[in-house]
Amino acid sequence: MSTDRYTPPRRRRLGWPQRVFSQVLLMQLLIATGVTVLATGLFLAPLSAQLDDQAMRRALAIAQTTASPEIADKLLNSRPTPGGPVQAEAERIRKATDAEYIVIMGLTGVRWSHTSTGEIGRVVSTDPSRALAGDEVMEIDSGTLGRSARGKVPLRDSHGDIVGAVSVGIEYDSVRDRLFSAIPGLVAYAGGALAAGAIAAYLISRRLQKQTHDLAFSDISALLAEREAMLHGIREGVVALDASGRVRLMNDEAQRLLGLASDGRGLPLEQVLGEGRTADVLTGRATGVDLVTVRGHRVLIANRMPTDDGGAVATLRDRTELERLGRELDSTRGLIDAMRAQDHEHANRMHTLLGLLELEMHDEAVEFVNEVVGVHRATAEQVTEKVHDPLLASLLVGKAAVAAERGVSLTIAPETLLPDRVVEPRELVTVVGNLVDNAMDAAAGSEDAWVEVELYAEGSTAVLRITDSGPGVPPEHREQIFTEGWSTKELPAHGKRGLGLAMVRRLAERQGGHTEVREAPGGGAEFIVVLPEALSELAEPGENSPVAAGELR
Repeated sequence: MSTDRYTPPRRRRLGWPQRVFSQVLLMQLLIATGVTVLATGLFLAPLSAQLDDQAMRRALAIAQTTASPEIADKLLNSRPTPGGPVQAEAERIRKATDAEYIVIMGLTGVRWSHTSTGEIGRVVSTDPSRALAGDEVMEIDSGTLGRSARGKVPLRDSHGDIVGAVSVGIEYDSVRDRLFSAIPGLVAYAGGALAAGAIAAYLISRRLQKQTHDLAFSDISALLAEREAMLHGIREGVVALDASGRVRLMNDEAQRLLGLASDGRGLPLEQVLGEGRTADVLTGRATGVDLVTVRGHRVLIANRMPTDDGGAVATLRDRTELERLGRELDSTRGLIDAMRAQDHEHANRMHTLLGLLELEMHDEAVEFVNEVVGVHRATAEQVTEKVHDPLLASLLVGKAAVAAERGVSLTIAPETLLPDRVVEPRELVTVVGNLVDNAMDAAAGSEDAWVEVELYAEGSTAVLRITDSGPGVPPEHREQIFTEGWSTKELPAHGKRGLGLAMVRRLAERQGGHTEVREAPGGGAEFIVVLPEALSELAEPGENSPVAAGELR
């Protein structure tokens, strides 16, 4: 026997619907119904008053027509009897005009005519004083025949004297019937308008249902809260633009990566970022996947995805550390290659030294060792004598060793003299390292390849000049080479090129300086970088400073 207990089905609770589609449809139907009922009521209220006014005016017009001097003469020359001439004339007019009654009375209010002949000779049931006083009266009142729309006028003889009054009544039920007869048509028109409004509300609600994916308001609120938490919690920058290129949304990480104080919501992106490659990438003028751009000292990777409404969403990733590590990897590999080559050269030297010792040529062995050691010592001493900053000196000594293994002569210009007062040594190392690497790449493979480094100071300004024996830079490319992503070299291990010179220019511009490239006097390329305020304090210009002499070669 089964032990499962029967669970009755849960009843659906009636109440306000949760879906956006249902709520909007219900609200629109309620609004349309309310407006229809209100409009119908507002139309019927003046219609009733208008029909009453028309009935009273009709009664007054009949009374005015009836109150003729001929009727006055008949009233004066007869008695109030059912067969009198006044009753006969009044009945003729009543039947002709379809009035409910026509009462002709004397000055005392006695009836000379009435629809019910038994009322003739009796005093009227309503006050006739105003009509007998000469006024014309329109009113809705009740009398012996019930409620009616009435018109009362004085009855004058041929001399204009008042001899009585005429009261005409229009049956009020006929007025009410006219009102009621107008209601079905009015309701039909109102129903048609309501039906059209309901269909329009349904179509609008269906469109809204598709646009909101049939979500409930609570779901939309939850999604909005989740979106805000996600956008401001992720470590990627997100920038949303509308179809006109204005900023629709920018999360905290995007503001940090782009170096902005505010999100610039509602402003054109060019106004927020200024002109440049970053704006070109985010607005879609520069196309591609994983586009590289430099903003300040940061290297950013940007991707852009268009949206259905003509806008776009762009994501930004910080690649600064990865780029630094990639460059360090490239440098490490170059250093390893140089050390491997030096290892072979060292082995050859050791074999040579061993042969000299075995041949007992001791003097020649000593001379050989002094010559080899002296070359390396002279290079290091030459660099440290002219470049007093230890990081820069170490960089140039290492670059000299790598250049030698690549068949390139790296020399320090005689005018070089840099004191140990560099404010940001790492930034200057980045500038020098990038330019020296590019110069060695350009000069390598050429006959008598060489690279010359000149670095000096004028006050607090540092000037760097690097010349090489390579093919040089064509005039049409001398601005292009400083653009992010532009390069003529093969991709390195970390997959990106065209960043070194762009970072050099950005670092120089950030310090208020500038960069330029031109043709060297003996051929090749000459790069010049001027970095104002690169030194912590002013130095006295000396004889070794061409800038002091007003010369920038």
